[in-house]
Amino acid sequence: MTQKPISSFIEKHYRHFNAAKVVDAARAYKKHVESGGPMMVTLAGAMSTAELGLSLAEMIRKDKVHAITCTGANLEEDVFNLVAHDHYVKLPDWRDLSVQDELKLYSKGLNRVTDTAIPEEQALRRMEKHLLALWKKADQKGERKLPHEFFYDLLLSGELEKYYQIDAKDSWLLAAAQKNLPLFVPGWEDSTMGNIYTANHIAGNIRSLDTVKGGTHYMKQLVSWYTEASKKKSIGFFQIGGGIAGDFPICVVPLLHQDLKRKAPYWGYFCQISDSTTSYGSYSGAVPNEKITWGKLDADTPRFIIESDATIVAPLVFAYVLDW
Repeated sequence: MTQKPISSFIEKHYRHFNAAKVVDAARAYKKHVESGGPMMVTLAGAMSTAELGLSLAEMIRKDKVHAITCTGANLEEDVFNLVAHDHYVKLPDWRDLSVQDELKLYSKGLNRVTDTAIPEEQALRRMEKHLLALWKKADQKGERKLPHEFFYDLLLSGELEKYYQIDAKDSWLLAAAQKNLPLFVPGWEDSTMGNIYTANHIAGNIRSLDTVKGGTHYMKQLVSWYTEASKKKSIGFFQIGGGIAGDFPICVVPLLHQDLKRKAPYWGYFCQISDSTTSYGSYSGAVPNEKITWGKLDADTPRFIIESDATIVAPLVFAYVLDW
């Protein structure tokens, strides 16, 4: 296949230092999936509000991503962008905002994520109405589902289509729902919809707190998925940012080895994009070698750390893998 403009540009210009790591990691990612290896992608930070779906959705459709672990914020914010994009407010001078400027945004129902303000009414409250209806219905039936399963149900129902304000092909969560992609959302309660769910339980609108299942259920599913998906080929791990989105899924290997005493391959590829400075005790800034001591990676696992802004680097890596 002839290389396309973005891939060719990266090959020609990204030759040294941190830039060279981008090429090395992208080549190894491509080699891993083309040889039949599944790939787990993890999303921390505000990747959905950064509109990573513009490239990630196509990665999902082209079978370059086989599972995703994300924060609750990334789960919901992709849908926020899908249904309320035209109501978002760009704040190019965000570094210069005063406390009073921030209060003005709050009074207008605008929730700031760096340079972007998410509209509460058109995004948060719109989602709340539709999800609450699904939660109540499940609660009344005594059904229990994982957080992302409610999102999948809502997206696939078509109820939100009348609100779409971007091209639907640029929503990574819709692409994942259409593929029924394995999704893991640890710490979902640390999200707007997670807060709303808890509030509705306390207010008596949802009887069972367990209508939406939690992290230990996700870990059990992850063990099952990892065991099955790694039978023929080791699984790769592409980590965007740090925190729980990365720490949760990578722990499945020591869980299998040390706690369940089962045989399973180590992760077969590891790459982390992070702008966190390597420092004492910082998980997000920890170098990949440290994970060897925890039984997460093996000594011969291809390992890459790209110290840069993920909103710049991740689309470039994805473009390389897609031959754009």
